[in-house]
Amino acid sequence: MTSTAAMPVSSLPFLVSLEAAAGHAETAEAAFRREAAQRIAALEQERAVAYRRLNLMRGLAEAMAGADAEASAVAISFAVLRGKLGWHEDSEARTEVLEKFAPVAQALFRALTGEDEPEPSPAVALAAFERWYVEARRGPFWVLFDTYMPETPLVDF
Repeated sequence: MTSTAAMPVSSLPFLVSLEAAAGHAETAEAAFRREAAQRIAALEQERAVAYRRLNLMRGLAEAMAGADAEASAVAISFAVLRGKLGWHEDSEARTEVLEKFAPVAQALFRALTGEDEPEPSPAVALAAFERWYVEARRGPFWVLFDTYMPETPLVDF
């Protein structure tokens, strides 16, 4: 009988290659999970902004529907916007935001009054406002709608 030293199991080339494949699969899975989480977060943010746009513009349209003049419609839109943002006092920055938002309200009023293809359209005016806000404030307008709700203790009666 010939005596040969047994190769440690962990160093068998076949097992080494399987271990490497398992490590690569684990790395690929972890990368995919990170990418998926980032994509889900981006889609979640996109959805939130889309609903904020919809809810704001629907609320403005409903509030402005009874306005008889553009000036009163714009004033109504400012009151609604202030209310939705919790702005109970004016400031220079808030006044600037409202002034830049006025074309959105004007375009929406023209659309409500049946003006054929108002120029700019409410969508174009809103997009221009959003671009201005990002450039002027270094962040999206819609973050103003984020409301922090402090945790409240549960009370059991």
